[in-house]
Amino acid sequence: MILNEEGLKNTAEWESKGYDLPHYDRRAMVEETRKHPTWVHLGAGNLFRAFQANAAQKLLNKGVSKTGVIVAEGFDYEIAEKQYRPHDNYSILVTLKSDGSIEKTVIGSIAESCVMDSENPAEWGRMKEIFAAPSLQMVSFTITEKGYSLVNGKGEVMPAVENDFKMGPAKPQSYIGKVTALLYDRYQAGSLPIAMVSMDNCSHNGEKLLTAVKAYVEKWTEAGLVDNGFKDYIETSGKVSFPWTMIDKITPRPDKSVEEMLRKDGLEGLDPVVTSRNTYVAPFVNSEETEYLVVEDVFPNGRPHLEDAGIMFTDRETVNKVERMKVCTCLNPLHTAMAVLGCLLGYTKISDEMKDADIVGLIKGIGYQEGLPVVTNPGILDPKKFIDTVIDVRLVNPFMPDTPQRIATDTSQKLSIRYGETVKAYLASDKLNIKDLKRIPFVYAAWIRYLMGVNDNGEAFELSPDPLIPSLKPYVEGFKLGTVPSQEELKQTLLPLLKNKQIFNVDLEEAGLSDEVLQYFAEMLKGTGAIRSTLHKVAE
Repeated sequence: MILNEEGLKNTAEWESKGYDLPHYDRRAMVEETRKHPTWVHLGAGNLFRAFQANAAQKLLNKGVSKTGVIVAEGFDYEIAEKQYRPHDNYSILVTLKSDGSIEKTVIGSIAESCVMDSENPAEWGRMKEIFAAPSLQMVSFTITEKGYSLVNGKGEVMPAVENDFKMGPAKPQSYIGKVTALLYDRYQAGSLPIAMVSMDNCSHNGEKLLTAVKAYVEKWTEAGLVDNGFKDYIETSGKVSFPWTMIDKITPRPDKSVEEMLRKDGLEGLDPVVTSRNTYVAPFVNSEETEYLVVEDVFPNGRPHLEDAGIMFTDRETVNKVERMKVCTCLNPLHTAMAVLGCLLGYTKISDEMKDADIVGLIKGIGYQEGLPVVTNPGILDPKKFIDTVIDVRLVNPFMPDTPQRIATDTSQKLSIRYGETVKAYLASDKLNIKDLKRIPFVYAAWIRYLMGVNDNGEAFELSPDPLIPSLKPYVEGFKLGTVPSQEELKQTLLPLLKNKQIFNVDLEEAGLSDEVLQYFAEMLKGTGAIRSTLHKVAE
C-alpha cells in the first residue's frame, strides 16, 4: 500500500484495512480547483491537514463543493517539496478517540501544493495566478502567532521585513510581505473581493493579520511603490475582509506508535521528513476527535459551505467571547500550566499528567475557580461544559500522544493572554479580590523555575523553543537548587521580569501579585521535591 494516486487505485485493499477513502472524483476536483480556485490555505502544517483539509473533504464527500483546497507554504518550502508532492498531495488523518477507537481517513481534498518563493519564477507565478483568480473566495492561515510579527524579541524590525518595506512587492522575502504582494496582484486584477481568514490560535487573529498587512501597504504607498488605491482596497471590508476566528483542535507531532500501526496495515513510504528548518512532517497526522472553529461571517466574495463540515459562523462579538473563553480560561491556561509542570516533574505525555491528582487539582482550580468567574458566556458554547470536555474527554485521552514539551514552546509569548486577561478582569472587578488568585501566581513562579532548566529531581532538561529564552535565562542564572535567597535578593533579581507587561500583560508588582510569585518561587528552590510539595499545597 503506497499513498499516492497509483497506490490508491486498489480501493478494496485500503477499505479492507479500515481506511475511509474520498467519495468523489478526485481528478475532476483537482482540475476544477486548478481552473477555478476558491480556497487557498497558507501554512502546510499538521493542523491544516487534520482540520481544514478534512473540512474540505467533508464538503466534497457531501457533494456541496466541486473544488478542494490549495495549500501554500511560505516558510519551510521542503514541507511541500518533500512531503506533499511525493504523495500526490494525499495525506492520512488518524483520529484517536478517547474511547480507544481509531478512524483512518485518506484525505484527498488538497488539490495542489504550492511554494511561496518569490525567487522561483514558476512557483511565484502560480501563486500570483491563483490570487488573481476571480473565483477565489478565501485565503486562510495557520502560520502560528509568530508569523504575524514583524519584529524580533527585542522589538526590532526584522531584516527581511525592513528590506520588503524598502523594495516593494516585486520580490518580497518576509511572509506577510509575500501575502501583501499577492494581495496587490489581486487588486491589480480588478480590485477583486477576498476574505483573509486567520485561523491561528491567537487572540484577535484577524486584527493581527490586518495590522501586519497594513504596515506594508502604508510603507509601499508612502514610497510610491504601489498605486494609492491599494490602501483603500485593503481597508474596505466590502473588498478585503479580515474575519476573526477561534480555533481549537489538538494536533500533536506525528507519533511513532501511530506510524507503527500504519506499517502493520502494509503502508509503505511512511518515513518522516525532518526539513532543514527542523520541521518534522510525515505522510500522516494524528489528532483528537474534538474540534471547534468559530468564524466571523464576513466574506465579500462568498465562501464554501463550511457549516456543513461543522464550522460555526457568527458575528465578531461572539467570536471574541468564544476566543476569550477558550484562550483566557477554559483550555489554554490549563494547557500551559500542564506544560510547565509536566516538564518540571518529568512527564512526557499530557494524558499521564491527568493521572496526577495534584496537577488535576491545579488545572481545575485555574479553570473552574479562578477563571470561570470572569468569563462571559458566548451563547453558542457553554464555558463550564467546555471545561468539562477538556478535563473529562480531551486531556485524559491516553491515545493522544501530546507532550508538555511541545505545549511549552513559546510560553513567554502565551502568558500575557492566557493569564493576564484574567488578572486584569480581577483588578477591574468590584466583586472579585486579586488576592484570591493562588494558582495563577503559582504558574508564573513555576515558569520562572522552569527557566532554570532543572527538574524537580535536580536533573537538567532542555527548554522548549522560545524566542525570549536568551533574554530570560540571565534572570535565573544565579539561582541554585537548595539555596534560597532572601525575599529582598529575589526582588532585586526578578522584579524587573515580573514588571514586564509584554510578558505578563500587567505589571505584577502593581497588580499586587509579585510577592506571592516570589514566595512560591522561593519555596520551589528549597531542594529536590520542592516543586511537588509546593504544587500539592496549591492544588488542595
